[in-house]
Amino acid sequence: MRYFVVSQSFAMMASSVSFPFYLLFIKNVGSNFSSFGFAYGLFMLSSALFHRWIGEASDKIGSRPLLIGYAWGMAFIFLLIPEVDSLAGVYTLQVILGLLGAVQKTCEKTLAGEVFHGKGAGKKIGSYHFWASLFASLAVFATGVLIDFFTIAIIFYIASFLFAGSGLALLFYNNEQEETVEMEDRAG
Repeated sequence: MRYFVVSQSFAMMASSVSFPFYLLFIKNVGSNFSSFGFAYGLFMLSSALFHRWIGEASDKIGSRPLLIGYAWGMAFIFLLIPEVDSLAGVYTLQVILGLLGAVQKTCEKTLAGEVFHGKGAGKKIGSYHFWASLFASLAVFATGVLIDFFTIAIIFYIASFLFAGSGLALLFYNNEQEETVEMEDRAG
């Protein structure tokens, strides 16, 4: 459970760090704020269109490998974001981010269902959301301070590093092994 929580905390930190600055990024591309509305709508639409396929893939492949693909895919995309210099590039990114967002949203829930089951699931889910949200909020506070010292590109590179860390933590996640340790802890 620990590696799952760490992984998703890193992913939430990365997305929380970058999202407020995506508006500024689009503005720097030379677009207006209505372009942001269209870009975000494109993200939401593409995400909606991919959800069904992602759900089926999650059943066939498993949520963990898809979440690893999501984390490393986001790490790669976030390295490219500062290089985008056209609105068409932003819109293309939004479709890719919509796909990856659908992977995260669906697979996080399916993996959480596997991790947090049985008696006391509510307490475990509450604890999971506490830690993930706490780290995300700390990341936003820190980024608010750091943006005065770094460029927007550096913020996206930091988020890329956090996404890569999320994927790395999932490599160490083994649900069966962690369940055995938890059962031994309860029995011991």
